[in-house]
Amino acid sequence: MKTEETTHEQGLFTRICKNLGKVIRGKPRVIESLVVALFSGGHVLMEDVPGVGKTTLAKSLACSIRGAFKRVQFTPDLLPTDILGSSIYNPKEASFDFKEGPVFTNILLADEINRASPRTQSSLLEAMNEAQATIEGRRYPLPAPFLVLATQNSIEFHGTYPLPEAQLDRFSVKLQLGYPPLEDEIEVLEGQREVHPLEELAPVADLEEIIEVQKGVRSVRVERPVAEYLLALVRQTREDPRLRLGASPRGALALYRMAQASAFCRGREYVLPDDVKDLAVPVLAHRLVMETKAKYSGVTKEAIISELLKTAKVPT
Repeated sequence: MKTEETTHEQGLFTRICKNLGKVIRGKPRVIESLVVALFSGGHVLMEDVPGVGKTTLAKSLACSIRGAFKRVQFTPDLLPTDILGSSIYNPKEASFDFKEGPVFTNILLADEINRASPRTQSSLLEAMNEAQATIEGRRYPLPAPFLVLATQNSIEFHGTYPLPEAQLDRFSVKLQLGYPPLEDEIEVLEGQREVHPLEELAPVADLEEIIEVQKGVRSVRVERPVAEYLLALVRQTREDPRLRLGASPRGALALYRMAQASAFCRGREYVLPDDVKDLAVPVLAHRLVMETKAKYSGVTKEAIISELLKTAKVPT
């Protein structure tokens, strides 16, 4: 990575974050994590209360990179074909024409994903893992870049289907917006007095730049001691007696890619142990399954990861 390229990519990261900050007030850390996930080629799960701006954040990201945006409201009667698409009979040609579903986009908002049945949820597994969709025996590549931003309500469980571990494992990071600080919420009210900030938002990047950044992220070095530190943390989750299921190799790779992207966004050609430490909780916690006794003891998965970070030996 050359110095000029580093400056350019850092500037791109800053521009996108600042652009999103015009619409989503008081949440710079969440915005930065979202952009890092985009640069790493991953997907994002947002579990939060209603009305804090999850949909607006997804729309703002698509606008900022000149990307196509599609939103699917997940409901119990939603079918896989409603997401992937299907063939429709054309009587004039006496043939079937394939009509693409909303998954063929750059930023896909899967709103309230846990309201759909497991069968429908599973229609996204191949798309999230391989950036393609197999429909009626034929494989269709998805547009690049491709990011799924899924939301789920953290307080409403009636009529929902918990996401299975295989689905959770495909999300690189789990984020929470939460309520904005008082001063920022006042700005939200005043900023929408006449027009929504999203309507005045202008793109600050294009899809080709994002694709190049995603390629550049792969060139960031992860020295052997840092990789061993990362894996030591992951393996500890598999051995902790409070956990029935620890982080998978896919989870380790997600932490690896996110750490690369984080270093890249900060203009470094190498990953530091601090990159791994900063990302460990949001990248790993949602993948863990707790033992029943531990679940009701008051300890959280986030707290377990934080404890493990204190005991893992940091390379110098």
